Amino acid sequence: MANTISINDSLVPNPVPESAIIRLENIFKIYGSGETEVKALNDVNLTIHEGEYCAIMGPSGSGKSTAMNIIGCLDRPTSGHYYLDNLDVAQIDDKSLAHIRNKKLGFVFQQFHLLPQLTALENVILPMVYADVNSRERRDRATEALIKVGLEKRINNKPTQLSGGQQQRVAIARAIVNRPVVLLADEPTGALDSRTTQEVLDIFSELNTSGITVVMVTHEPEVARQTQRIVWFRDGQVVHSNMTPDNLSQLAM
Repeated sequence: MANTISINDSLVPNPVPESAIIRLENIFKIYGSGETEVKALNDVNLTIHEGEYCAIMGPSGSGKSTAMNIIGCLDRPTSGHYYLDNLDVAQIDDKSLAHIRNKKLGFVFQQFHLLPQLTALENVILPMVYADVNSRERRDRATEALIKVGLEKRINNKPTQLSGGQQQRVAIARAIVNRPVVLLADEPTGALDSRTTQEVLDIFSELNTSGITVVMVTHEPEVARQTQRIVWFRDGQVVHSNMTPDNLSQLAM
């Protein structure tokens, strides 16, 4: 069951279905005005339930990355409501939003964004510093996360001593170390070869099996086919919200 956190009195939980971990309700994201107005998102409604493994797809400019930024609390909608773990976070203040982002969400990107001067262990520890986890627990939890992604023998290696796939594993360990309710992955296999891609996808599947909700943006059909559900964006709108991997071949890419 999703838990509700309380940052201040303005954050009042909204009664949504118990299993709905993410709900976008009438979301608009508009850039410019008048003749230059662009609706990057145009009345988007989307629900993702706790424990799902979901891919977000669509052509370039479809709105999928904008939606992912809003889901990840990296951007705000122009209007509408975004409920994350039963809390409307669409219009809250920056400090509260940063707190929620750190506690509730884990991020994996195409580029690994590891600090080159730090070891794998130190890179994974870093998010816990901002989460006020005590020093002993930081090391234990970082080691546990690296073991989970198969890097127990590489914890003292720096990024330059790791392959691309190993660096992405460190990034995944960093993303899960604060025990997020949702793991967000934006083109996480885009910089990897096919063999390493499969190794990383196997880790995502294992994490999902363990109970973590996974939402992934990808343009690769073979990657999307390994998820459970595909959401298709076009022209700033959700045009298919509940595609199965088998349906993907019927869609013009």
